[in-house]
Amino acid sequence: MSFWTNEQREDAVLICEDLCKTYHGLNRPVLDRFCCQIPKGKIVGLLGPNGCGKSTLLKLITGLLVADKGEIYIDGQLRSEKTNALVSYLPERTYFNNWMRVEELLSYFAEFYGDFDIALARKMLAELQIDTTAKLKALSKGTKEKVQLVLVMARRAKLYLLDEPIAGVDPAARDYILQTIIGNYNPEATVIITTHLIYDIEPILDEFLFMGYGGEVMLSGVADEVRNEKGKSLDELFRDCFRYTPPTENTWR
Repeated sequence: MSFWTNEQREDAVLICEDLCKTYHGLNRPVLDRFCCQIPKGKIVGLLGPNGCGKSTLLKLITGLLVADKGEIYIDGQLRSEKTNALVSYLPERTYFNNWMRVEELLSYFAEFYGDFDIALARKMLAELQIDTTAKLKALSKGTKEKVQLVLVMARRAKLYLLDEPIAGVDPAARDYILQTIIGNYNPEATVIITTHLIYDIEPILDEFLFMGYGGEVMLSGVADEVRNEKGKSLDELFRDCFRYTPPTENTWR
């Protein structure tokens, strides 16, 4: 069965078909037949409540997890070790060793990734006033996250996966971080951002996808078109879509 037209496939940097993933000990799948088609050259918000499978999906795309069922295509190729070179991934948590200096991380990325632009990374670090001689253990949590984002965005990838890139960053730095995302990625590439801070991220999004539990797509589309059609911001639509309703007395029985 084909989920997408040939034109959609040619325009896609990422296609997920019928993805299923269950963790041992959970009584429901994290992703249950999840499907999506993400076009090239866009900034896309992957938005949903905690536990709906956003981070799991990104890990499946990178190969850190293996799907129970389904297929993933990156730039027209079935996901494999080869397609990993096309993806630049920012995990939700920092993973570098605290004893490393920022300068050592630059050298590490330059050696490991052939598409890493070390000059661009140095420029962004300087603009953020981050000392490249400093050890990570001497930096605040927010500064460590900035360093990691700079390293990820300084690659010339085709697909950037950013898991909560501004969650631990002070509000004063968020605008710069968002402008960094806009200004330093290949315009032919695509950026997928997961976040709870929809109000902050909304202005830079071209498209969005609201993901419900089990990977259900609740609402998706071109951000400007949906805002005009619904007469609401994405932040307002998200709150409407996932509004919490306290359980009634009968619900507890």
